[in-house]
Amino acid sequence: MIEEKYKLAADFALTSIEGIKRTGIKLVEMRDRYAKLVMPLEGNVNHINMMYAGSLFTLGEINGGVIHICAFDIQKFVPIVKEINIRFRRPAFTDITVEVSLEKEEADRIEKEAEEKGKADFEMELNLVDTNGEVVSIVKGVWQIRTMPEGMEAPFPKIQ
Repeated sequence: MIEEKYKLAADFALTSIEGIKRTGIKLVEMRDRYAKLVMPLEGNVNHINMMYAGSLFTLGEINGGVIHICAFDIQKFVPIVKEINIRFRRPAFTDITVEVSLEKEEADRIEKEAEEKGKADFEMELNLVDTNGEVVSIVKGVWQIRTMPEGMEAPFPKIQ
């Protein structure tokens, strides 16, 4: 379930970028500092009937923006990705799920650093899991939040 206060921003994250929208990624849970996403197999199949590697990459990469919605002040900071590495462990023949979270203390530390320095990096390691519970890919990355550039309107809808 997506907490009501996050619904508009969550929808924006999945529909504002055409390439992400086309994949059919679904945000199935979102609460403070936690989200769960699902990439459907349908529409993301490659030439040998398994999930396309680019779809798995997209499912991993989007988490910087998704956790931004539920962990940071989205009217004050914008997310970017700095580095992503993905290890493909086994073929994905089902829908794929990923869970992303930050502890409150870590989110507070990152936000405080961004307020002081104008930006703050954070690292995450994410497991992309099939419907049998098998980890098909491991995504390791560095994301960053930056203070909103002067004169820029916040791209995300306000959280109520």
